[in-house]
Amino acid sequence: MYGDLGQKLVQHAKRTQSLAHLPPYQTEMVRAVTREVRDLDRDVSEILAPFDGAFDPSANPATAYTLLVHHLCMRRNKRCLLAYHRVRVQRIEEMCWSGVVQEDEAVDGDGEASGERNALSPEEEEYLRGYNDLLAAAKGTWTDIDLTGSLEPPKDLFVDVRVLKDAGEIQTEYGAINLTKNSQFFVRQGDVERLIQQGFLQKLS
Repeated sequence: MYGDLGQKLVQHAKRTQSLAHLPPYQTEMVRAVTREVRDLDRDVSEILAPFDGAFDPSANPATAYTLLVHHLCMRRNKRCLLAYHRVRVQRIEEMCWSGVVQEDEAVDGDGEASGERNALSPEEEEYLRGYNDLLAAAKGTWTDIDLTGSLEPPKDLFVDVRVLKDAGEIQTEYGAINLTKNSQFFVRQGDVERLIQQGFLQKLS
């Protein structure tokens, strides 16, 4: 029945809001809802074809009601699609601001896309890259402050951290350090805050 799949997309969107991670993109369902809209639009065109652009609703109330139902169904499906994608866009933007997903995290050790990045559609991947580029450009052009950093002021300038996953060599204000698994460092918090957010480092109390 028309509208059922749109309702399922809305339910997916509602569930996404309560999940810790972004679920996989519902490609087939989105395509099915889009096909419904096209089918309804084709039906409307076929219904109006005999009138040759001179349709009078008052003279053909039954046809007018049919057209109204078709238009309402199309509008409802479009709103369901917009709601579903808006929720996912908001989550993607949150991922960018929190530093959860970075470009260098797209592939894991087995060469597979991992984490929330694997749940994105190709179009969402492109949006993610573009949004990350905007944040980086804003930082480089207007300020030296990391816009995606924590809004909570640090209690200590330097912190002890333990390396949970190999992260390679990074440059800090005091020189380069090599982050190998299970090693421990006393570093400036601002230099490693993003790595802590990404789960490479654990802040020790």
